[in-house]
Amino acid sequence: MGIPERKEREKEELRERILTAAKTLFLEKGVEKTSIRNIADLIEYSPGIIYHYFQDKNEIFHALHQGGFHQLMSRMGVLTSVSHPMERLKAMGTIYVQFAMENPDMYDLMFIKEAPIDHVSNSNEEQWKEGFGTFNFLRDTIKECIDKGHFQGHEIEALSYLIWSTVHGLVSLHIRRRCEVVLAHKQHTIVKEGLEEFFNILDKL
Repeated sequence: MGIPERKEREKEELRERILTAAKTLFLEKGVEKTSIRNIADLIEYSPGIIYHYFQDKNEIFHALHQGGFHQLMSRMGVLTSVSHPMERLKAMGTIYVQFAMENPDMYDLMFIKEAPIDHVSNSNEEQWKEGFGTFNFLRDTIKECIDKGHFQGHEIEALSYLIWSTVHGLVSLHIRRRCEVVLAHKQHTIVKEGLEEFFNILDKL
């Protein structure tokens, strides 16, 4: 391995150390209490070195949330074998909810916290690519459902947004502990039951 290749590898390794440290602190302290300073302290470098890799904290959290989307879409990969679009749509909802329930902090960063979107807004990127890719997968599946005779009379974009919002709402209420208004014996099952009720509605459309 030549000097340029070794330097590039070392640079990538340090970038990954920064992201690993940021994720550790994020899971322990949350976005607001994670700073460039304490990330630098954890990897035992000066804060200045981090700015060689990331513009600010929001860019770090944007990179972390990209990893979350890669995990989510990797799980969605099994759906390529589901030929019936309505069954694929419901399986997408199930996987989405499972991912959120198993990774509440990462889901919070991906879909609720502002830091990653603040980075997109302040950069030269034209759109939120990660969210767009996920939404496009949902929209394409809904279009297939319409082609198969489901959802007649509904508009694709608005319906896609409604379906996404509904499933997002189910898990967000749970993650942010708003499900505590439900009867105690329903606390641990209400998201699953709510999703099943939603699927029953979709089957009638």
